[in-house]
Amino acid sequence: MSESRMDWFEFNQRHLVAALGHVREALERYAAREPSDEQPAPAVTEPRAEETADEAQQGETVARPALEVLCMKFGLSGFERDVLLMCAGVELDSSFAQLCARAHGDAERRHPTFGLALAALPGAHWSALAPAAALRRWRFVEVAGDSLTQSPLRIDERLLHHLTGLDYLDERLVPLVEPLRTHAELVPTQRALVEQLAAVWMQSSTPLPALQLCGTEGDDMRAVAAQVCARLGLGLHAMRAQAVPSNFADSDTLARLLTREWALSDSTLLLDCEDLEAGDAAAEAAVARLLEKCDAPVILLTRERLRTLRRAVFTVDVARPNAAEQQAVWQRTLGPAAESLNGTIETLTSQFFLGSRAIGAAGGEALSLTRADGDDARDKLTSALWDACRAQARPRLDNLAQRIEPAAGWDDLVLPSAQINLLREIAAQVRRRATVYEKWGFATKGSRGLGVSALFAGSSGTGKTMAAEVLAGELRLDLYRIDLSSVVSKYIGETEKNLRRVFDAAETGGAILLFDEADAIFGKRSEVKDSHDRYANIEVSYLLQRMESYRGLAILTTNLKSSLDNAFMRRIRFVVPFPFPDAAQRAGIWRRVFPSAVPTEGLDPERLARLNVAGGNIRNIALGAAFLAADAGEPVRMSHLLRAARGEYAKLEKPLAEAEIRGWV
Repeated sequence: MSESRMDWFEFNQRHLVAALGHVREALERYAAREPSDEQPAPAVTEPRAEETADEAQQGETVARPALEVLCMKFGLSGFERDVLLMCAGVELDSSFAQLCARAHGDAERRHPTFGLALAALPGAHWSALAPAAALRRWRFVEVAGDSLTQSPLRIDERLLHHLTGLDYLDERLVPLVEPLRTHAELVPTQRALVEQLAAVWMQSSTPLPALQLCGTEGDDMRAVAAQVCARLGLGLHAMRAQAVPSNFADSDTLARLLTREWALSDSTLLLDCEDLEAGDAAAEAAVARLLEKCDAPVILLTRERLRTLRRAVFTVDVARPNAAEQQAVWQRTLGPAAESLNGTIETLTSQFFLGSRAIGAAGGEALSLTRADGDDARDKLTSALWDACRAQARPRLDNLAQRIEPAAGWDDLVLPSAQINLLREIAAQVRRRATVYEKWGFATKGSRGLGVSALFAGSSGTGKTMAAEVLAGELRLDLYRIDLSSVVSKYIGETEKNLRRVFDAAETGGAILLFDEADAIFGKRSEVKDSHDRYANIEVSYLLQRMESYRGLAILTTNLKSSLDNAFMRRIRFVVPFPFPDAAQRAGIWRRVFPSAVPTEGLDPERLARLNVAGGNIRNIALGAAFLAADAGEPVRMSHLLRAARGEYAKLEKPLAEAEIRGWV
């Protein structure tokens, strides 16, 4: 304990003992039934002369005693203060219990009561007993029985310890809230935001408006909130929105406890609404009700603005660090190692949109894996940094989409040269975005159209997903598959919210997003006849808008290009048709379909190419034949492929023509 804290603790104890002595004198007079000439005590007990002298000697650094501050913050009258002291005295000094028994005239009644307080303490007033008055409203004392005046009174334990100078979080709040400590370093734009928010509270009257921080980077928002509280000398405790009770009585109790805790320890509540399900009206109503009842300062963390709050709210957007700020954080994180990374940091900031904490974690991980010197170490560090950045984005996206581990390369693609060239052009645009957008200034012309969007159109099995895998492998980026048919919701507004969650999560790592079955949302728009038609068109517009501004590569696939809206087609940068493979292409697929470790015997790709099926079906047939051969303990032969082909055709409900399999066996 620091010397100044020890000085205050001793001063507080003397002040409390003196105040208890004042109440003791009143009880002793009543027990002796002596008349009192005292005037009602003031609302706040002033320290006695000797205490004031001590305080002057100790200097102005000594804070006011806990009892005084409590009376001032909650507006306790002198009588209410003395009731509180009478209850505290019984817990702190056993002689108080004996004094209460004498005052009651009953040796068994060793406890304080409201009746005794009304009879013995100066300045008594009946209104102090009201449920809305401070003693009962803020749970300072508890009436342990049915009779308001004759039942025992007990001081709240949290309050008793506070009066003695011991502060801790109320045990009823411990399961719900926890202290928030963050050491994240803020970038200049975030530090400016801290000053703005601190000024809002410093210039506002009570109750203070809630601060609503909106954004997609929770770590940065928590760091801003912590710095605001540190700037104002406030503590900070965090609670998840899911912990807010929906029951009115429980919500009211929680609001009172939080307000009381704020007054006792200057503790601010951080209400984390990041994981609040979009459109969850019941949860939003519970949050709004708590904020309305709670007079304590509250900071809200939200991805999207909550607009149903019944309290004054000051809202700001907490953006991730811009490119220059990210580069500065990278430089600090990597230290001397950054000097050898020629252009790597610029490439990282153009591909990955990380906050300060994520950059620190990625940089620390990469440095720990590369300790050697020389050019080899530089290459290893560059590779490790790239992989560490990819890993930072995965936890959020893994909950929203299916991650596909790329297993195919350019040699595995069997497509016409025009399609291969288009795919290589897509890869080049993603790879060289930093040069064109940042160095050459195209990003200064606006954010629209900076994303790379592509439509892969073709029947099932023609290689659309494999092409996406090839691009992911070429660019060393994560590939996530989103089934649009599951994202689209029948509830108005839900589709946009689902899409927003996907894009916000993907933005961090610049992942490749593969939207399957684009025609589920991009079908030709019909005339607007009702609200559902209007919102269906809004969903299309929203996805197009996000695709145009998304920093990564977004790929949509469709089996029916003709069913897509023409307006949508005009806003896609690349359209790659995936034709049904001809006989020569099918032969090429057959030559590549078996891994090198598979034992084969007598396979004829030219004859196999007579099967009029797409590449996906060819793979199914090859896999089925491999299992048949493995079960028989034989290499894969044409006979195994014949059996597998019959099964695949039966699944497709398609007849297997004799011309397709002639001469196989």
